[in-house]
Amino acid sequence: MRVLEIDHPLVAHKLSVLRDRATHSSVFRQLADELVTLLAYEATRNVSVSPVQIETPVTTMTGTKLSNPKPMVVPILRAGLGMLDGLTRLLPTAEVGFLGMVRNDETLEVTTYANRLPDDLSGRQCFLLDPMLATGHTLIAATEYMHERGARDITCVTLLCAPEGLTAMEKDIDPSIDLTIVTAAIDEKLDEKGYIVPGLGDAGDRLFGVVD
Repeated sequence: MRVLEIDHPLVAHKLSVLRDRATHSSVFRQLADELVTLLAYEATRNVSVSPVQIETPVTTMTGTKLSNPKPMVVPILRAGLGMLDGLTRLLPTAEVGFLGMVRNDETLEVTTYANRLPDDLSGRQCFLLDPMLATGHTLIAATEYMHERGARDITCVTLLCAPEGLTAMEKDIDPSIDLTIVTAAIDEKLDEKGYIVPGLGDAGDRLFGVVD
């Protein structure tokens, strides 16, 4: 498992505004989108490409194109939706699937309630989007779900990680998966409720409002 914590002044600036409890939802959504695009630059560094012959106004040359099969981008509902545009802006030809997962705040267990993914993900590079890697339960479940469908190359893009979540993923994820985690920051710890500290609160609520 590889972990890339992106060290860039623009990433640090945008993340600081996201952390601020006074930041309004509309600004939060915009900055999250911009931040994910910055993270996506690193997350797609090893995207599969192949040569292609093109003709410039001057001559013929060998260029580069994204390989088939197309990459698969999978936001985890609902908070992951706030990251989708930021990544597909750099990968506009990627296909998009969805996973609906919910964590029980008391037991921290994860339940899958929606799935819009191909039955066979063999040979595809997959990008999982979830703002927070806290306990790791959700991303572990999502990674296993995709692995069962043949995915072997999975990149998880997050805004924040907790050390406990990274440790859990390192321990529980099948080592045959080529797994990369790209994040804006690795925070201090989890609190007793499983929230990242200092964190930024509940990303889904801050993106879309509180749902009772």
